[in-house]
Parts: sequence; structure tokens; C-alpha cells
Amino acid sequence: MTPLGTASVAALRQYVRFADANRIETGALFEAAGLSPDILASDDGRVDGAQFQTFIRRLAEVSGNPILGLETGDFVQPGSYSVLGYITMSCATLGEAVARIAPFEKLVGDMGVTRLAMVGEAVSLEWTCQFTDSTVWPHLVDNVFASWINYARWLADRPEASPLRVTLKRPSPGPALEAEYTRRWRCPVTFGAPENRVTLHRDLLVTRLRQPDPQLRKTLEAHALSQLALLQTDTDLTTRVKRCLQKQLAEGVARQDMVAEALGMTSRTLQRKLSQEGVSYQQLLDDVRQQLAEDFLTRTDLSIPDIALRLGYSETASFHRRFKASTGQTPGDYRRRGGEGGNEGQEPGDQADV
Repeated sequence: MTPLGTASVAALRQYVRFADANRIETGALFEAAGLSPDILASDDGRVDGAQFQTFIRRLAEVSGNPILGLETGDFVQPGSYSVLGYITMSCATLGEAVARIAPFEKLVGDMGVTRLAMVGEAVSLEWTCQFTDSTVWPHLVDNVFASWINYARWLADRPEASPLRVTLKRPSPGPALEAEYTRRWRCPVTFGAPENRVTLHRDLLVTRLRQPDPQLRKTLEAHALSQLALLQTDTDLTTRVKRCLQKQLAEGVARQDMVAEALGMTSRTLQRKLSQEGVSYQQLLDDVRQQLAEDFLTRTDLSIPDIALRLGYSETASFHRRFKASTGQTPGDYRRRGGEGGNEGQEPGDQADV
């Protein structure tokens, strides 16, 4: 993996939708970036950050559009933000949704970092772009801010809502094109600023959203946390294996041959490559099951038999034994203690939660 990290396929799709709408042939863009168009079929795939940067640069060159980033923001959808999009959809207020950008934005990609600050009656979202290509980063910043504003208007069902102001580090695209920013965002826009920042009035944060669902949000955040853990700690191969396992376990199965096939290799090749990295398929399966089990127990109200079934255990007792071997606690004790460790006071042979 390059120093630019990775980006979700969901983020790539937004640029592809723009290209398709403008009748720009994407085959050459994928080829230039060293990507296969087939990756668009993946719901949880990742692309190398350098490849993503190349794709955007080639799109900018082919389109000749000096405000490419601004216009690609028109193609934002909830799915553009991966699981973060669905988390924000289930929030009760715009403030709740905004507060979830920074903790979960890595799921969308490593393109930049958000910092939230409250100053009097204003709330600012400052975004620091990690990409360095001089052609790409201005478009990327424009895209991020345009997408935020469009998506927030949709979430809140307030198409008239606008920021107080936007500041951009990028140079001005010229007086004629500056009008496109103010027309879309309906607020003052400053170019050549020290930071990339969207400033909102605090009153906007209490805006009620379309479909609040606290239980769904809790479940989605548990899933998002487990995905973040994989992104932060694993090599590229082990990350991909664990993602495949998560997808399989969501359907109640866990088969090595299916994982290998999804990664375009044989089971034997997968086993050999994992061995070279000092891990085994079973270790990764155990890790994913354990992480998901802990998330389900602390962040959902699913029954313990339901959790065992979701994790691919044929019997609840097998899940019970495995979980207790890993944590020293039964699943029920772990849930009652809110995920806190230790087996103090645990009754020997406690099977009440099986």
C-alpha cells in the first residue's frame, strides 16, 4: 500500500457517475490508473490511493474541466460515503451526522482528515487533504465540500440550507467560474485561504433528519468500528481476507475456498501467502469472529444465539466455549459488564447465556 493509503470503491463510483453523465469514456481512465472496471461491482472494495489519485488526474485532463471537483459533488449519494453514509442517514439531527464524519471518514478513504470546532454560534469543519498531486488536490477538496453541502441538504430535506462561508486553499479558477461556487453553495467563498473550511451556523445542527433510527445507527456503528479496526492494523492481504470473512459471516457462512475465489486465487495459494505473512486462515477467522462478537454484544440487542448464528457457529455452545477461551468470560458476562475485561466473580460453568 502506498503512503496515500486507500480509497473506497464507493468514493470512486462518484467520479465514474460524473464521467458517464458527461459521456466520458472511462475504460482509458481505469487503464491509466491500473484498475479493472470490475472493481465497481464490489460493495466493500478498496483501491490504492495512488491509483485513485491517477484516476482523478486523468479524468481532469480528459474532461478539461477546471471545476471538476465542484461538479462531481452533484453526484453524491448516501453510498458515496460507504457505511458512514448509512450511519448519518439513521441519525436524529444534522449535528449527530456531522459529529460522525471525523471518527469514520477513514472508511471512505485516506484522502484527508476532518477537524470539527465550535466557535461561538458557528461550527467549522476543516479538511486537510492528504493527496499531493497539484492537479488533483484542488478538485478533491472541491468535491469533498460540494458533496458535504449537497448531502447535508438532502439529509435534512432543506435544499435552501447554506453555510455561512467557505474558504479554500486552492487558487481562484477565475471570476467567471467563482460564480459557480457561490451559486451552488449560496454563501461567500474565499480562494487562496490558509485552510479548507466550511463554516455553518450552530442552529443548523438541531435540524431533524428524514429517518432517525437509533438502533440501526448503533448496529451500523458497530460494523463500522470493526471495519476501522481492520484498516488500521492489517496488511493489504489480511485486510482483504478479513473483509471477505466479514461479508461471508453476514450471511452466516465462513469458507476458505469462497474467500480464495473472491480474491482471485486458489485456497492453496491463499494459504501459502498468509503463511508468508505469519498468519493462518483460521487465525483471521477467529479474529474476525471475536471482533464482531464483542461489537454485537456491546453495541446491539441481538440475542446470544442470534449472534452465534451470524458468526457461523453451528451451535451456541461452540460460540460460548470459544468466546470464554478468548476473554475468560461468558458472552453474557461480557455484555453485562459492557465489554470490560476480567473474570472476577464469574461463576464456574456459567451457561445461562447459551
